[in-house]
Amino acid sequence: MYTQDELDKIVENAINSLSIDKEPHNLYQPIEYIISIGGKRIRPRLCLTVFNLFDKEIDKSILNAALAIEVFHNFTLIHDDIMDKADTRRKMPTVHKKWNDNIAILSGDTMSVLAFKYLSSFNGANHEEVFSLFTKTAEEVCEGQQYDMDFENLPLISMEEYLNMIGLKTAVLIACSAKMGALMADAPKEICEAIYKYGYLLGIAFQITDDFLDTYGNTSKFGKKIGNDIATNKKTWLLTKCMQIADESQRAALNKLLLKKDDYSQEKFNGVFEIYNALGIKEKAIEQIEYFEKRAMEAVAGCGLDSKQLEILAAFANMLTYREN
Repeated sequence: MYTQDELDKIVENAINSLSIDKEPHNLYQPIEYIISIGGKRIRPRLCLTVFNLFDKEIDKSILNAALAIEVFHNFTLIHDDIMDKADTRRKMPTVHKKWNDNIAILSGDTMSVLAFKYLSSFNGANHEEVFSLFTKTAEEVCEGQQYDMDFENLPLISMEEYLNMIGLKTAVLIACSAKMGALMADAPKEICEAIYKYGYLLGIAFQITDDFLDTYGNTSKFGKKIGNDIATNKKTWLLTKCMQIADESQRAALNKLLLKKDDYSQEKFNGVFEIYNALGIKEKAIEQIEYFEKRAMEAVAGCGLDSKQLEILAAFANMLTYREN
């Protein structure tokens, strides 16, 4: 089996070898830019990590399928940043800030097409099921983004609604990455299903961690401005939990602060932050992240994987859960 460092290098070399430098430049330069500014490459790394649990031969068609996931993910980031009016991504200007909204939208659209182009070059084991899974996941991600936007206009949402939204927006793509690796390696069906559930639950933990870092993270490590979620009243796990457990006076104070939509003032951040701390939201979020990580590992326990394979999946889960960016 490859080590995680070796798989990381395989992914980076493959991404760096993508041929995107062509005309019209205003269409392809933003694509090259968003891919080149880095990122954790979690999805292609997970795909290849799972594939490598069963098969050591990572050929070009396997790599292209993994790259399809990364390209699609970056397409969603370009469009998300436009919708969120975000200025930075990975410590760099977002595509719509560096160019403009129209260019960002069209470049993002092109990336979604390129993702399917890369995927279409895979013709190995279970290729029809792989394509069907990817297509279904792409549709679900768009559904999740719509829920996210719809929730912006609601005063509060339930925890069930929040978890459903991030399940679609974030978790299904991580689950797809994991299951695609298993499918392409022709792993047994029951293992493929267990690994999908592992990826889904890990994706929930990943998104709650992202919510957590936006308030409690370190700007220099997180790569985005801290407090953006508070400024834009984004329905995060933290805000949803806070609304769920706040008393009448705390909820009134919070609602008053939330009237200041798109307010990046320190006053608003400090006010929300104070309520979070009074309710122990930081500690509760950490507990929830650890809970979903534990459930992810329970999903693959007893499905037929050996101790070494489980150890690799546990290490990957740990890396996502205890991160700073």
